[in-house]
Amino acid sequence: MAFHLRSISLPSRPQANEAEVEQELLSLGASTSSSTTISTMCDGLRRLGDIYSGIEEIVGLPSNQVGKMLDGEMECSLELLDLCSTMQEIFVEMKAIIQELQVALRKGDDAASQAKIQSYSRLTKKAKKHFKKTTNKATSAGCRMVMLLTKAREIYVSLLDSSVHLLSKKINMPKQSLVSKAFHKKKAVVCKEEQLQALECSIGDLENGVGHLFRKLVQIRVSLLNILSS
Repeated sequence: MAFHLRSISLPSRPQANEAEVEQELLSLGASTSSSTTISTMCDGLRRLGDIYSGIEEIVGLPSNQVGKMLDGEMECSLELLDLCSTMQEIFVEMKAIIQELQVALRKGDDAASQAKIQSYSRLTKKAKKHFKKTTNKATSAGCRMVMLLTKAREIYVSLLDSSVHLLSKKINMPKQSLVSKAFHKKKAVVCKEEQLQALECSIGDLENGVGHLFRKLVQIRVSLLNILSS
C-alpha cells in the first residue's frame, strides 16, 4: 500500500474558505470515527494534510483579521510538531521490531519472538501516553479560525490514537495475531512472515503520512508567526 501525496479533499479553486474547510473537517471526522482499518487511517492523514493546506490559504489572506487571536495557537502548533516527531520515531522503532521478529520466527527462536512482541506492545503503550499530552481546547473563544485549528488538531490526535490501537491489535490479539500460530506450527511461519511484511509496509505508510503532516504544520506555524509579527 503506497502513500500517495495528492490533493482530492479540497476542490480546485482560487482560495479556500472557512465554511468549506469546516465541512471537510466534519466529513473527515465522520468517515474515520468508526473505521477499523489502517488504510483508512492513512487516507485520513492525507486528507487532513489537504485540509491544513486550505487553512494555510485562509490564514495567509490579507483580509484575514484574526491577528492576536491566534497567539495561543503557537504553543499548540509546537505541541503537534513535537507529537509528529515522536510518532515518526515510534513508527521507525516499530518497523525495526517487526523486522527482528521476522528473523526470530524464521530461526524458530520462541524466546526472541516473545521478547520482540513484548517490545512492540510496550512501544504501542508508550505512543498512547503522548496523545493525552496534546491540548485540544480552543485557545480563543469566538474565533472561527481557532475553532477550525482546534478541530483539525483533535482529528489528528484521534487518527494517530486509532492507528496505534489498530497496530497493537495486530500483534497482541490471540485469535487475530499475526504470530500466534507461528510458535506451534512452523509451516505457518511463511504465511505469517508475509503478513508481518504487510504490517511493516502499513507502518511505513503511517510514518509517511505523519511526515507529510509535519511539513504542513511547519507551514502553518510560519504563517502564524508572520501574522503575529506584522
